[in-house]
Amino acid sequence: MKKVIPIEEGDYYFTPEGYRCFTEQYHLKRGYCCESGCRHCPYGYNKKTNSIKR
Repeated sequence: MKKVIPIEEGDYYFTPEGYRCFTEQYHLKRGYCCESGCRHCPYGYNKKTNSIKR
């Protein structure tokens, strides 16, 4: 079971369309890549090639 990461200030912002967009800060706190192609992925995941740049 994955642990719950508490949301803090700076972990996300709202896009002009009204969606919540998680920041690099949040992804680093979470500690792993979810392989969803996140906008601010600090792990270098590329959804098109399904690979992570190391």
